[in-house]
Amino acid sequence: MLRLEAVYKSYQMAEEEQTVLKSINLEIEKGEFLSVLGPSGSGKSTLMNIIGLLDEPTSGHYHLAGKQVEHLIEKELAVLRNKEIGFIFQQFQLLQKLNALQNTELPLIYSGIPAKERKMRAAQMLERVGLADKMQNRPNQLSGGQQQRVAIARALVTEPSILLADEPTGALDQKTGQQIMKLFQELHGEGKTIIMITHDLEVAKNGSRIIRILDGELDEVNQHDS
Repeated sequence: MLRLEAVYKSYQMAEEEQTVLKSINLEIEKGEFLSVLGPSGSGKSTLMNIIGLLDEPTSGHYHLAGKQVEHLIEKELAVLRNKEIGFIFQQFQLLQKLNALQNTELPLIYSGIPAKERKMRAAQMLERVGLADKMQNRPNQLSGGQQQRVAIARALVTEPSILLADEPTGALDQKTGQQIMKLFQELHGEGKTIIMITHDLEVAKNGSRIIRILDGELDEVNQHDS
Protein backbone atom coordinates (compact mmCIF):
# COMPACT_ATOMS: atom_id res chain seq x y z
CA MET A 1 0.00 0.00 0.00
CA LEU A 2 3.02 2.29 0.48
CA ARG A 3 6.38 2.20 -1.29
CA LEU A 4 9.41 4.49 -1.27
CA GLU A 5 12.03 3.94 -3.98
CA ALA A 6 15.52 5.51 -3.83
CA VAL A 7 14.21 8.53 -1.91
CA TYR A 8 16.67 11.31 -1.12
CA LYS A 9 15.96 14.50 0.78
CA SER A 10 18.38 17.42 0.85
CA TYR A 11 18.17 20.92 2.29
CA GLN A 12 20.22 23.98 1.42
CA MET A 13 21.94 25.17 4.61
CA ALA A 14 23.69 28.50 3.97
CA GLU A 15 26.16 27.60 1.22
CA GLU A 16 26.09 23.86 1.91
CA GLU A 17 23.62 21.20 0.83
CA GLN A 18 22.78 18.78 3.62
CA THR A 19 21.41 15.35 2.70
CA VAL A 20 19.02 14.17 5.41
CA LEU A 21 17.68 10.99 3.73
CA LYS A 22 19.87 8.78 1.54
CA SER A 23 18.47 6.24 -0.91
CA ILE A 24 15.50 5.19 1.22
CA ASN A 25 13.80 2.02 -0.02
CA LEU A 26 10.82 0.97 2.04
CA GLU A 27 7.68 -1.05 1.45
CA ILE A 28 4.85 -1.25 3.97
CA GLU A 29 2.05 -3.79 3.66
CA LYS A 30 -1.58 -3.27 4.61
CA GLY A 31 -2.16 -4.17 8.27
CA GLU A 32 1.50 -3.88 9.26
CA PHE A 33 2.68 -2.23 12.50
CA LEU A 34 6.05 -0.70 11.60
CA SER A 35 8.32 0.98 14.14
CA VAL A 36 10.88 3.47 12.81
CA LEU A 37 13.59 3.70 15.46
CA GLY A 38 16.22 6.42 15.55
CA PRO A 39 17.87 9.10 17.71
CA SER A 40 17.28 12.83 17.36
CA GLY A 41 18.75 14.13 14.10
CA SER A 42 18.70 10.71 12.41
CA GLY A 43 16.23 11.75 9.71
CA LYS A 44 13.16 10.01 11.17
CA SER A 45 11.05 13.19 11.35
CA THR A 46 11.91 14.02 7.74
CA LEU A 47 10.92 10.49 6.74
CA MET A 48 7.65 10.87 8.63
CA ASN A 49 6.92 14.18 6.89
CA ILE A 50 7.48 12.61 3.47
CA ILE A 51 5.32 9.57 4.28
CA GLY A 52 2.64 11.94 5.65
CA LEU A 53 2.71 14.09 2.48
CA LEU A 54 3.86 17.12 4.47
CA ASP A 55 7.15 17.30 2.55
CA GLU A 56 8.42 16.14 -0.83
CA PRO A 57 11.50 14.04 -1.66
CA THR A 58 14.34 15.79 -3.48
CA SER A 59 14.51 12.72 -5.72
CA GLY A 60 13.10 9.21 -5.87
CA HIS A 61 9.56 7.87 -6.02
CA TYR A 62 6.75 7.56 -3.48
CA HIS A 63 3.69 5.41 -4.19
CA LEU A 64 0.69 5.63 -1.86
CA ALA A 65 -2.70 3.99 -2.40
CA GLY A 66 -1.89 3.33 -6.05
CA LYS A 67 -0.78 6.90 -6.79
CA GLN A 68 2.70 8.18 -7.63
CA VAL A 69 2.84 11.06 -5.18
CA GLU A 70 5.40 13.30 -6.87
CA HIS A 71 3.06 13.81 -9.83
CA LEU A 72 0.26 15.27 -7.70
CA ILE A 73 -0.50 18.96 -7.25
CA GLU A 74 -0.99 20.46 -3.77
CA LYS A 75 -4.79 20.18 -3.83
CA GLU A 76 -4.57 16.48 -4.78
CA LEU A 77 -1.97 15.92 -2.04
CA ALA A 78 -4.28 17.52 0.54
CA VAL A 79 -7.18 15.26 -0.48
CA LEU A 80 -4.96 12.16 -0.39
CA ARG A 81 -3.50 13.17 2.99
CA ASN A 82 -6.93 13.72 4.52
CA LYS A 83 -8.28 10.44 3.16
CA GLU A 84 -5.36 8.07 3.69
CA ILE A 85 -3.42 9.28 6.76
CA GLY A 86 -4.34 9.88 10.38
CA PHE A 87 -1.70 11.80 12.35
CA ILE A 88 -0.86 11.28 16.03
CA PHE A 89 1.66 13.71 17.55
CA GLN A 90 3.84 13.66 20.65
CA GLN A 91 2.34 16.89 22.02
CA PHE A 92 -1.26 15.91 21.09
CA GLN A 93 -1.94 19.13 19.06
CA LEU A 94 -5.43 19.57 20.50
CA LEU A 95 -7.22 22.93 20.28
CA GLN A 96 -7.57 24.21 23.85
CA LYS A 97 -10.87 26.04 23.29
CA LEU A 98 -12.61 22.92 21.96
CA ASN A 99 -13.85 19.95 23.98
CA ALA A 100 -12.88 16.34 23.22
CA LEU A 101 -15.84 15.77 20.90
CA GLN A 102 -15.15 18.96 18.93
CA ASN A 103 -11.43 18.18 18.64
CA THR A 104 -12.22 14.68 17.38
CA GLU A 105 -14.64 15.83 14.70
CA LEU A 106 -12.29 18.49 13.23
CA PRO A 107 -10.92 16.34 10.34
CA LEU A 108 -14.50 15.52 9.31
CA ILE A 109 -15.24 19.24 8.91
CA TYR A 110 -12.41 19.45 6.37
CA SER A 111 -13.88 16.39 4.64
CA GLY A 112 -17.25 18.08 4.27
CA ILE A 113 -19.16 15.58 6.44
CA PRO A 114 -22.56 16.89 7.70
CA ALA A 115 -22.69 18.01 11.35
CA LYS A 116 -24.98 15.24 12.63
CA GLU A 117 -22.82 12.48 11.12
CA ARG A 118 -19.64 14.20 12.34
CA LYS A 119 -20.80 14.22 15.95
CA MET A 120 -22.00 10.61 15.76
CA ARG A 121 -18.69 9.36 14.32
CA ALA A 122 -16.61 11.44 16.74
CA ALA A 123 -18.62 10.12 19.70
CA GLN A 124 -18.17 6.53 18.50
CA MET A 125 -14.40 7.01 18.25
CA LEU A 126 -14.12 8.56 21.71
CA GLU A 127 -16.09 5.63 23.07
CA ARG A 128 -13.73 3.28 21.22
CA VAL A 129 -10.68 4.79 22.97
CA GLY A 130 -12.36 4.70 26.40
CA LEU A 131 -13.43 8.34 26.72
CA ALA A 132 -17.23 8.07 26.50
CA ASP A 133 -17.50 10.05 29.77
CA LYS A 134 -15.03 12.80 28.75
CA MET A 135 -16.57 14.10 25.52
CA GLN A 136 -17.41 17.54 26.94
CA ASN A 137 -14.04 18.01 28.65
CA ARG A 138 -11.51 20.45 27.26
CA PRO A 139 -7.84 19.43 26.99
CA ASN A 140 -6.87 21.21 30.25
CA GLN A 141 -9.45 19.02 32.03
CA LEU A 142 -7.82 15.81 30.76
CA SER A 143 -4.69 13.92 31.77
CA GLY A 144 -1.84 13.46 29.28
CA GLY A 145 -2.97 9.93 28.50
CA GLN A 146 -6.55 11.07 27.96
CA GLN A 147 -5.39 13.86 25.65
CA GLN A 148 -3.42 11.33 23.61
CA ARG A 149 -6.53 9.14 23.39
CA VAL A 150 -8.46 12.12 22.01
CA ALA A 151 -5.66 12.61 19.48
CA ILE A 152 -5.91 8.93 18.51
CA ALA A 153 -9.72 9.21 18.14
CA ARG A 154 -9.21 12.29 15.95
CA ALA A 155 -6.73 10.37 13.79
CA LEU A 156 -9.12 7.41 13.44
CA VAL A 157 -12.34 9.33 12.76
CA THR A 158 -11.74 9.72 9.00
CA GLU A 159 -11.10 5.95 8.75
CA PRO A 160 -7.65 6.45 7.21
CA SER A 161 -5.60 3.67 5.62
CA ILE A 162 -2.56 4.53 7.77
CA LEU A 163 -2.02 5.78 11.31
CA LEU A 164 1.20 7.80 11.42
CA ALA A 165 2.36 8.31 15.01
CA ASP A 166 5.29 10.57 15.92
CA GLU A 167 6.69 9.68 19.38
CA PRO A 168 3.16 8.92 20.67
CA THR A 169 4.40 8.09 24.19
CA GLY A 170 7.10 10.78 24.36
CA ALA A 171 5.09 13.18 26.55
CA LEU A 172 3.67 10.44 28.80
CA ASP A 173 4.86 8.62 31.92
CA GLN A 174 5.81 4.97 31.53
CA LYS A 175 2.53 3.48 32.80
CA THR A 176 0.38 5.75 30.61
CA GLY A 177 2.67 5.07 27.65
CA GLN A 178 2.12 1.34 28.11
CA GLN A 179 -1.66 1.90 28.09
CA ILE A 180 -1.40 3.82 24.81
CA MET A 181 0.73 1.02 23.32
CA LYS A 182 -1.92 -1.49 24.43
CA LEU A 183 -4.47 0.55 22.47
CA PHE A 184 -2.14 0.55 19.44
CA GLN A 185 -1.87 -3.25 19.71
CA GLU A 186 -5.67 -3.51 19.74
CA LEU A 187 -5.92 -1.28 16.65
CA HIS A 188 -3.27 -3.37 14.91
CA GLY A 189 -5.22 -6.50 15.83
CA GLU A 190 -8.24 -4.96 14.10
CA GLY A 191 -6.20 -4.63 10.91
CA LYS A 192 -5.04 -1.00 11.12
CA THR A 193 -1.78 -0.11 9.38
CA ILE A 194 0.42 1.76 11.87
CA ILE A 195 3.73 3.55 11.29
CA MET A 196 5.27 4.70 14.56
CA ILE A 197 8.32 6.96 14.89
CA THR A 198 10.22 6.56 18.16
CA HIS A 199 13.67 6.88 19.76
CA ASP A 200 12.82 4.26 22.42
CA LEU A 201 13.67 0.63 21.64
CA GLU A 202 11.19 -0.73 24.21
CA VAL A 203 8.38 1.26 22.59
CA ALA A 204 9.58 0.19 19.13
CA LYS A 205 9.26 -3.47 20.15
CA ASN A 206 5.49 -3.06 20.12
CA GLY A 207 5.68 -3.06 16.32
CA SER A 208 5.51 -6.21 14.22
CA ARG A 209 8.61 -4.95 12.37
CA ILE A 210 11.34 -2.50 13.34
CA ILE A 211 13.55 -0.49 11.02
CA ARG A 212 16.37 1.68 12.34
CA ILE A 213 17.28 5.00 10.76
CA LEU A 214 20.71 6.49 11.38
CA ASP A 215 22.35 9.33 9.46
CA GLY A 216 19.52 9.18 6.94
CA GLU A 217 19.91 5.49 6.08
CA LEU A 218 17.62 2.57 6.91
CA ASP A 219 18.46 -0.83 8.37
CA GLU A 220 16.09 -3.68 9.22
CA VAL A 221 16.22 -4.74 12.88
CA ASN A 222 15.88 -8.36 13.96
CA GLN A 223 13.62 -8.18 17.04
CA HIS A 224 15.31 -11.19 18.62
CA ASP A 225 18.72 -9.50 18.46
CA SER A 226 17.57 -6.02 19.49
